[in-house]
Amino acid sequence: MNITFFGATGRTGSEILRRALQDGHEVRALVRSPEKSTAQAGLTLVQGDVRDAEAVRQTIAGADAVMSALGTDSATTLTEATAAIIQGMKEHGVARIVTIGTAGILESRTEPGKLRYQTSDSRRKQTFAAEEHQKAYEMLRDSPLDWTVICPTYLPDGEAVGGYRTQRDYLPVDGQQISTGDTAAYAYAELLAKEHIGYRVGIAY
Repeated sequence: MNITFFGATGRTGSEILRRALQDGHEVRALVRSPEKSTAQAGLTLVQGDVRDAEAVRQTIAGADAVMSALGTDSATTLTEATAAIIQGMKEHGVARIVTIGTAGILESRTEPGKLRYQTSDSRRKQTFAAEEHQKAYEMLRDSPLDWTVICPTYLPDGEAVGGYRTQRDYLPVDGQQISTGDTAAYAYAELLAKEHIGYRVGIAY
């Protein structure tokens, strides 16, 4: 499979990338500084900015699927990139995309009709990142793509150990955390399995 990857150098993204290359997939990754990345068999690095629609479009050309592990910053990078990715996928006829979101954009159990970050379900006082993830999710939801958003809760670094739980649109009951390794393992598996097209998927131990 030819996979286009955005956010491949991050904590979760780098682990997803490792798994994809280990399985023999061809990966094209858009990165700002290719010189900082190690050359690996099956990996093609494209220099550019994820907010640059043309760079995104060129990176998607020839892909069978797209993976995005882009995070948020203090700007609107995530939403700008998501808009460019959706447009690039439509132009090149690529349907499948898996992205990494946040548990904050899952449905609230305590206040139906609201998202977790909008209620006491979330302990975070700053909501800008969750708002960006919500906008990105809504862009995907309203697109014709075969999308899945993986939504981890508290995400410490850690190996994949298994034993995690997942649930469509909600965080598993009493879910407290999930490692970057297990989040990556699940996101990569979902890209291939296509079991939850059109859903947010909460993941936690």
